Amino acid sequence: MDLNTTIINLSYTNGQLNFNISIWIILILLAILLIFVYRFYQHTKNFKLVKIKIKLGNFGNAEFTPNREDIQIAHKLWTELITRKAAIPIVEEDVIVEIYDSWYAIFTKTRELISQIPINAIQNESTKILIRIATDSLNKGLRPHLTKWQAKYRNWYKYKEDALKTKTPQELQKEYPEYELLIADMKQVNENLIDYAEQLKKIIEAKN
Repeated sequence: MDLNTTIINLSYTNGQLNFNISIWIILILLAILLIFVYRFYQHTKNFKLVKIKIKLGNFGNAEFTPNREDIQIAHKLWTELITRKAAIPIVEEDVIVEIYDSWYAIFTKTRELISQIPINAIQNESTKILIRIATDSLNKGLRPHLTKWQAKYRNWYKYKEDALKTKTPQELQKEYPEYELLIADMKQVNENLIDYAEQLKKIIEAKN
């Protein structure tokens, strides 16, 4: 087969405009089109339906079919939870200020992940649900406890820091006047965070 090496050829003969394009250009354009269609399909194809129930923030039930980007977002949120003192059970040896530092980091990272979601992705109903889950978990799940306890406890702890010369942080924190109430509320939030991580894992596993 004789393949013309001329990429594009324009000629005018006998009052007629002739236009010729190299078969190589046609093949390249076809390949680009196929790649674009494949990537578009991979990005937009849906996975299996997930049914979740979020206790944190009393979000309740949600049922949707996530796309690839939703699963990536859920995986990032899940990773943040299980690698910090959030979705790990609180024990007596834990230090309260360190837990609060960890929860603050969760706040920061979640806001960062949400802000990085492309505008076009936010138009997807499944992504809207995921964003609402993430924001409600922060604003209605974590924030009420932090608003009630964090500032009061940190101020008390800072005032008592000199006692750390002779006591461990674990020993000192038990002297907080409302320690039992604080730790009970903190453990309840912690249990909901653990459940939240488990629900996010269902989204991650939605891939067919």
